[in-house]
Amino acid sequence: MTELTLIGAPTDVGASVLGASMGPDALRIAGIARALQGLGLAVQDLGNLSGPGNPQAAPQGGFRHLVEVTRWNEAVFAATLSALQAGRLPLLMGGDHCLAIGSISAVARHCSARGRRLKVLWFDAHADANTPASSPSGNLHGMPVACLLGHGPAQLTQLAGAAAALQAQQITLVGVRSVDATEKSFVNTLGIEVYDMRSIDELGMRAVMQAALADVDENTHLHLSFDMDGLDPTIAPGVGTPVRGGPTYRETQLFMEMLADSGALGSVDIMELNPALDLRNQTAELAVDLLESLFGKSTLMRA
Repeated sequence: MTELTLIGAPTDVGASVLGASMGPDALRIAGIARALQGLGLAVQDLGNLSGPGNPQAAPQGGFRHLVEVTRWNEAVFAATLSALQAGRLPLLMGGDHCLAIGSISAVARHCSARGRRLKVLWFDAHADANTPASSPSGNLHGMPVACLLGHGPAQLTQLAGAAAALQAQQITLVGVRSVDATEKSFVNTLGIEVYDMRSIDELGMRAVMQAALADVDENTHLHLSFDMDGLDPTIAPGVGTPVRGGPTYRETQLFMEMLADSGALGSVDIMELNPALDLRNQTAELAVDLLESLFGKSTLMRA
């Protein structure tokens, strides 16, 4: 797609740390629209979606802010589906990672209607696969993968319809290095494909991406859900839940370049950017730099 829609979702209602609500505007300040227009994309910025504030309340029934998270995800779902139905590529600017429930549910609905196969690459330091029974905090940004697979409250698991938005074989986790024991059991039991940091260390990013993209074909809609804390915090300090030992700048550039080479990219989330914890907006600028590679900017010298 050469037409792209930016969707801002300024909320940290699903997170443990305040600040991700400022992420969309930090990306705008870093020049996201101008950078993507420079690659020949027709960029439409819808501005920021509206939704409830963050009540900073205690968990109830195993969740923090379930009502607010649901309302935000309903707004994200509607905006994402509208962009897809208009033939545009939606780029969701978060906001915390709970919002991927809405965006990916919309992509799943769209792919089902069009008879296309959906594949999700989830770039993250965390598996985000807690369930209400296993979550130590009740923060919903730790549960989106589980919710998308049908394990969570009905108001989030059924955004795309009665069935779960995803099956386990449709999602691949990349860069994982901080996982609760219950999450590990959940992921392994369902057979979710995971390339954790040891895999990247041992195999290299090139081999990991070749394996992750091996089943992508001309009928595949590829969705990237990219959590900025997936990167090593030495290069991306502006995140709420940093974990040492993540992919380097060059490894992540290769990740993006190989996604671009696949020709299958259909939708994107950029999540968990927290300007309150950043240094002179460098994490937002890094995000824009990486997005340029995702949308075709090449560092190759050869023709």
